[in-house]
Amino acid sequence: MTSDGFRPLDEKSLVEYIRATPALVSILGTEFDKLEIKEVGDGNLNFVYIVVAPSGSFVIKQALPYIRCIGESWPMTKERAYFEATALKEHGRLCPEHVPEVYYFDRTMCVIGMGYLEPPHIILRKGLIAGVEYPLLAENISDYMAKTLFFTSLLYLTTTDHKHAVAEFCGNVELCRLTEQVVFSDPYKVSQYNRCTSPYLDADAEAVRNDNGLKIEVAELKSKFCERAQALVHGDLHTGSLMVTHNSTQVIDPEFAFYGPMGFDIGAFIGNLILAYFSQDGHADQANDRKSYKVWILKTITETWNLFHKKFLALWDEHKDGPGEAYLPEIYNNTELQQLVKQKYMKELFEDTLGFGAAKMIRRIVGVAHVEDFESIKDAAKRADCERLALNCAKKLLKERRNFKSIDEVVSTIEQVHLQ
Repeated sequence: MTSDGFRPLDEKSLVEYIRATPALVSILGTEFDKLEIKEVGDGNLNFVYIVVAPSGSFVIKQALPYIRCIGESWPMTKERAYFEATALKEHGRLCPEHVPEVYYFDRTMCVIGMGYLEPPHIILRKGLIAGVEYPLLAENISDYMAKTLFFTSLLYLTTTDHKHAVAEFCGNVELCRLTEQVVFSDPYKVSQYNRCTSPYLDADAEAVRNDNGLKIEVAELKSKFCERAQALVHGDLHTGSLMVTHNSTQVIDPEFAFYGPMGFDIGAFIGNLILAYFSQDGHADQANDRKSYKVWILKTITETWNLFHKKFLALWDEHKDGPGEAYLPEIYNNTELQQLVKQKYMKELFEDTLGFGAAKMIRRIVGVAHVEDFESIKDAAKRADCERLALNCAKKLLKERRNFKSIDEVVSTIEQVHLQ
């Protein structure tokens, strides 16, 4: 145990911890001899345990004081658990249909007890690799993003409430700095943690490091990420942060949450769908050429943005006379002006989405943490071919993001790059 009372929990000490925690006992009951505990923390940072008893279940997540996938040589604040729990509660309040419930939080032990998403829920990324279609995915994730981003922005909040919330999440500085490093810095220089599918992509990685135009655009995105406290973003909304079934979509793991640009969340999700699209050729075989599945992914990308756009504007219209102080009704007092404001706002948000999405794609190919979509392609040459197309697409989206007028144009570009 450290001087602050923190100690890592293993399966044995977890049982004692649960016994001593009334809030957890009230969910599980007292049949401790029938507890089933399974460690499922395959992520980069934390311990995660599924705890099941005859009368109840939950997930226990504990933050460690270092990056788990690298070890104690890369320290990491365990205080991130506080921001994760706070974001889960806030996003769960705004969109309870798509966020698991938080039952318990222990700040000293950095432990969150939350709802267990039972099978057949799986990580969306694994479903995409397996070629499973999720008919409600775009509908559900657009709902989550529209509600969480709108209601934590100045379109809905007073400047006083917004600043209080921004101040609260400013404490999550270490995880923001980690993102700054791995998304906006490392891929564009020589870094000890960078890797790529070598030797096939060595020249491509070097080209990224020598691309002045790319660096200028990334600098602008980094400034927005660091300076623009637009809404409470999840901060890591990729396809590994969603648990899904055919009719359920649940967003987990918001430990990177902070007040930042809305496009960072929307871009992360769409960018990861684009990565999934380019990985499909590496998973195709004689039984399934994945062509119809690639069509479904592109349809999901289109629907995600279009549904988000529609729902976000509907919330804006519904609350136009609410407390939000971004556009005061007595100033923006005619239909023409209101339309101009909305068009400008959504155009910039679309450009941010493409820019941040592209930056997230690039770091997953030539940076530190890669995606299973590509990593599970055994043939390195084939994997590199898929990654190169994704990288070329990302560079095009990032540099030319202001030229795209619609998501349909983006999808056409994805298809054109795929044919190269």
